[in-house]
Amino acid sequence: MNFKALFQPQAIAVIGASSREKTVGNDVVKNLVNQGFAGKIYPINPKIDQLYGLKVYHDIKDLDQKIDLVVVAIPAKFVTSVVEEAAKKGAQAMIVISAGFKEAGNLELEEELAAACKRHGIILVGPNCLGVINAQHKMNASFAAIMPEVGNVAFVSQSGALCTAVLDYAKDLGLGFSKFISIGNKAALGELALIKYLHQDPQTKVICLYAEALDNAPAIIKTLKKLNRGKEAKAIIILKSGKTEAGAGAIASHTGSLSGGDNAYQALFDQAGIIRAQSVSELFDLASVFSANPFTEIKAVTVITNAGGPGVLTTDAVIENALEMTKLENKTIKKLEEFLPAAANTHNPVDILGDAVGEVYEKTLEVISDDKNTDAILLLLTPQTMTEPVKTAKAVINLRKKTDKAIVVSLMGRDLVEGGVKLLRENKVANTTFPESAALGLGALAKFVAWTKIKEGKPLVFKDINREKVSKIFQEAKAKGKTSFPEAEAMEILKAYNFPLLKSAVAKSASEAKKILDEFNCAVAMKIVSPDILHKSDVGGVMLNVTADNVQNKFSEMMKTVAKNKPQAKLEGVLLMEMAPEGHETILGINKNSLGSMLMFGLGGIYVEVFKDVTFAFPPLSLLEIKKMVNGLKSSSIFAGARGQKAIDQESLIEAIARLAQLATDFPEIKELDINPLLLTAQGAKVLDARIVIE
Repeated sequence: MNFKALFQPQAIAVIGASSREKTVGNDVVKNLVNQGFAGKIYPINPKIDQLYGLKVYHDIKDLDQKIDLVVVAIPAKFVTSVVEEAAKKGAQAMIVISAGFKEAGNLELEEELAAACKRHGIILVGPNCLGVINAQHKMNASFAAIMPEVGNVAFVSQSGALCTAVLDYAKDLGLGFSKFISIGNKAALGELALIKYLHQDPQTKVICLYAEALDNAPAIIKTLKKLNRGKEAKAIIILKSGKTEAGAGAIASHTGSLSGGDNAYQALFDQAGIIRAQSVSELFDLASVFSANPFTEIKAVTVITNAGGPGVLTTDAVIENALEMTKLENKTIKKLEEFLPAAANTHNPVDILGDAVGEVYEKTLEVISDDKNTDAILLLLTPQTMTEPVKTAKAVINLRKKTDKAIVVSLMGRDLVEGGVKLLRENKVANTTFPESAALGLGALAKFVAWTKIKEGKPLVFKDINREKVSKIFQEAKAKGKTSFPEAEAMEILKAYNFPLLKSAVAKSASEAKKILDEFNCAVAMKIVSPDILHKSDVGGVMLNVTADNVQNKFSEMMKTVAKNKPQAKLEGVLLMEMAPEGHETILGINKNSLGSMLMFGLGGIYVEVFKDVTFAFPPLSLLEIKKMVNGLKSSSIFAGARGQKAIDQESLIEAIARLAQLATDFPEIKELDINPLLLTAQGAKVLDARIVIE
């Protein structure tokens, strides 16, 4: 992809240029002309001859010059037809602002456009988008009126309307952009390709995204693990809408109903080291903190305040964001005592009292910045009669130039601190309206930097599996139009991947059941086998402690009971499974959603949907990620042997999760899979029940 043609074009053609003001075709040309684009601009419209002092060409065919970028603002049905002519003129990038494609029900039209651009090697942005802005290049190839300040934040959005609001907010907040991209329907160019480009863009430090939907979580995770480890990391901050969307109600499995919607996105963000903003205001606060501070390790924060109440509130916020309050060095405390009043608090939070002027803030900042235990400084100011917001802001600006420690400022108030806030924003010092937001930003920065330093290791892979057997089972099932595998058949699939199973067999008659139990020589659980019955216990399809002595009577009894409770169900026999020892019931499963195949692990049995104590991750999984899944449960401490119980065999649990991750990776057609329960004991893990659904 030639991103230079998109972001640094030498010549731009605007197809659909218009002489009518307040139209897209007019605004794009006006922005390019009036906002300083230094390259060639070629407006194209068959009905006019001049626009903003430029010659207007009646057709792109009339151009005898080479162009790099084409901006299109004509009716959707005509857009594809211009691709070939644009390619003949050398165009390697196209921004289609025109609406009327997939979002209007015309998916085929959008696919034709994407295919035509791909055929000619043209980068396609959109359709149905606001456009693209490169402030450094003075190129506003959009219909947004504002040219943002130059900065180190790239912004990518699926929503054009949000783009215009962000530009307006950013101007007031002093936030500058390296690139600004509205991707609309993202028919060809999506977030992942842009992340890869922006990661190597020297002007970009922070990548902010507004996303309504993403896809291919494993590819995003793999890419960011590769790009964002070490010193070259660039922060990705995402504002994701639709987190309350309910879409799992019709899914049959426990795993499916629990892993839908926002859980999948949160798992993606956690694994990929993506910072999540919960609101537009939080997106700006995070962008401010990340863009203005070095990516250095943060554990301990020192709070400087001129008011006790806000200092205490900020202390709480620091701790709630998984940070520590600095234990200041003794020499730091002594230096503070030399110039602060006796009533001041020289321990953390450092309360320099309400009458502190700019000079006091400046001296305090100098002392704290030299403290070896301090990783980050969070400065608060509440406006008092003698407060000097502007002088205080200048002191912070001077310190920002001299230290590599993270600094975030919260000048609390509005009119009384306006001068100081303006100065901080002009000098690109991280500042937030409220101190809690400052603490949240530092916590997110600390979490991101820690993620970039993780040495994870390769995914766990097993060789003692029979992939061919599972492949054959699925192929034969697909040929018959079969997609569901109840317990007995699911166990065969799991057995091929060497999961820890109890002794089991299927009996189609009472006499066959007796023969099996004579061989097993142990008590069993007996479960009905039927493709039409999902929850066996609800219809009398489960019996425990069945022995060789009573199995024939129990078989007949179960068949009658189930037939009575579920008369339409096809009954294929019973599954006889060795009775399990005592242990902890957990659930392990796969659910395939719009992001990919995702694993779930949690407290299982009948309580899975009551407590919903579960964790999620996308395979392939490293040992570290599997341990994170296990330890991420609120109930994980019970596995270590709570209240006199024996600790479970952790290695066998880790192995079971790793085997399922490999199965999910090998067979992406698995739509749903439940192992419920996966019994955890001191002797090892055991699969007690399972079901599988494929596409």
